Amino acid sequence: MVHAELTVAAIVERDAHFLVVEEMARGARVINQPAGHVEPGETILEAVVRETREETAWGFTPTGLVGVYYWPHDDGRTTLRFAFCGRVDDHDADQALDEGIIAAHWLRPDELAARENLRSPLVMRAVEDFAAHAPMPLDRVQHVRG
Repeated sequence: MVHAELTVAAIVERDAHFLVVEEMARGARVINQPAGHVEPGETILEAVVRETREETAWGFTPTGLVGVYYWPHDDGRTTLRFAFCGRVDDHDADQALDEGIIAAHWLRPDELAARENLRSPLVMRAVEDFAAHAPMPLDRVQHVRG
């Protein structure tokens, strides 16, 4: 039986640059989208808004679903990642960033592709999918209770 880690990511493009975070993960300095695990009791949309705020100090408003990614890792773990596009505003320059986050940056797709320290193959894949496909409307993302 496969147990997947449920994660979310924010894909934010502004002026041909994407919002990313520089972070420490498993002892390495890596580049990732604002992303993280869905906490118990929250929806995937609530999680992506929370993670973006915690990791970048930007308020995130999701506008569409870029893709759903199933990634079996070499070490036996599996990630199921929902990547949402949207916009940011309400930046809080005084907010401390989440533990492990070094800084938030805005990078062009070619700058991302040239990096050798992307946290996972999902980083570029989501940027490529954002550029290639219209996002799925958020009304297709359902949170069913009970």
